[in-house]
Amino acid sequence: MSNPVSDPAPGAVLPLVAPPASGQAADSVLPLYLVAPGDKAAVERLCGAALPFLKAQGFEGKAGDFTLLPELSSLAGQKSAQAQDCKEEGLRGALFCLPAKGGPYPFGSLAQLLPSGLWRLEGPGAAGPEQAVLQADAVLGFCLGRYRYRLEGEGSSPAPGPRLVRPQNLPAETEILARAIWFGRDLVNMPANLLGPAELAEAAALALKARGAEVEWVTGDALAVAYPCLAAAGAGSDRAPVVIVGKWGVDDGRRPKLSLVGKGVCFDTGGYDLKPASAMLRMKKDMGGAALVLALACALIEAGAELVLEIRLGCIENSVSGHAMRPSDVVQTRKGLTVEIGNTDAEGRLVLCDLLTEAAESEPDILLDASTLTGAARVALGPDLPALFANDDTTADRLIQAGREVHDPMWRLPLWDEYESWLDSDIADCCNLSSQPMAGAITAALFLQKFVPPGQKWVHIDTYSWSDTARPGRPKGAEILALRALFKAFSRYQDR
Repeated sequence: MSNPVSDPAPGAVLPLVAPPASGQAADSVLPLYLVAPGDKAAVERLCGAALPFLKAQGFEGKAGDFTLLPELSSLAGQKSAQAQDCKEEGLRGALFCLPAKGGPYPFGSLAQLLPSGLWRLEGPGAAGPEQAVLQADAVLGFCLGRYRYRLEGEGSSPAPGPRLVRPQNLPAETEILARAIWFGRDLVNMPANLLGPAELAEAAALALKARGAEVEWVTGDALAVAYPCLAAAGAGSDRAPVVIVGKWGVDDGRRPKLSLVGKGVCFDTGGYDLKPASAMLRMKKDMGGAALVLALACALIEAGAELVLEIRLGCIENSVSGHAMRPSDVVQTRKGLTVEIGNTDAEGRLVLCDLLTEAAESEPDILLDASTLTGAARVALGPDLPALFANDDTTADRLIQAGREVHDPMWRLPLWDEYESWLDSDIADCCNLSSQPMAGAITAALFLQKFVPPGQKWVHIDTYSWSDTARPGRPKGAEILALRALFKAFSRYQDR
């Protein structure tokens, strides 16, 4: 099978091309006109004599409407003598009425609506900050909509599709984010037989090293000593756990330090508390938290963020065997707390707790973990809203506001300490399962908080990492929600 993951290096190929050089023929590049909805004058001018024909096919010029613009000669049954590429189909461009909703996703539909060939963005209005944001959203949305994951046989080539000419002055972060999201989606989409703990660790190491980070692998006896709880969670699989630790940036005492932790459960059977088949079907995505923080780290490094960055990924598989942990077992943690296993399917928090303990030892300014941790968060918020927990209001507000600005929302849930007693155990310091069948996302976050020292600013993100249905900019399958919000918040983070 050919290349199942996008190139993790910074040069991953996107459906963008450089503008034609001065004096170079650009006849094969067709314009894609962006028009404000309801701008009848612009619609009439661009459609010209073809407007009645286009209206007869359902084009109204309202928000989100799209139409191809035919050559007038083609309407008369003739062909232009100079037709090339798309123009061979009798096209002189396309028109897209700006969507009512902001952000990049609505532009994702263009990836399916535009025919193969080269296209350039045109309009609307004069150049300015709003125009720059609009073009960046259009390019990013188009790239996200063009994403596809498919394992092909050897020698197969991808189907042709439309490509955009890169607009002048396009912010570098637009392509950085598109590459990062493609990379993260590829990791989550990859079948678990091709992406076990070692393969996830290798992909992370390659991506981080390609961007200049120092990377350490922790395996075997060293892993069992440093991360005993994580080791117990992954002991049931023949594919041994791996921890990846990456570090980037000069710790000169002036730059803020951001420490990222990701749950990388490459497949989750539930262990002895075995999941039903319907719940296990998508469990290759249980490493979505690791994919999110890895993609974020890659984007921040590429953007040259003024940060000291650390990242820790716990790469395991939760399987059933004679070596697997059992319900009622008691396991040790790096912090020294003992944990009773109330449910072997609550393994994600066992992976994260040791990594959080180690990450806090370097006293970062912000400690952030991400994971596909609970179904309860999805029941509360659905698939599109990652749940955000934070022990610092200012940090939480910063992240929520960043999500609003870039149309990549999260929703804050409380660390309600009245529920902490639900994690009590009769024989250990705590249990990994709540004694109550409610507030599962909150009690999971409260469990993790036990491993965060007092005074340490900490953020926990409980995400779904999947799109159950295809939508503009969001093909069915893996999704890397909250990446753009976190990048917005931390790429220029200066608060110490």
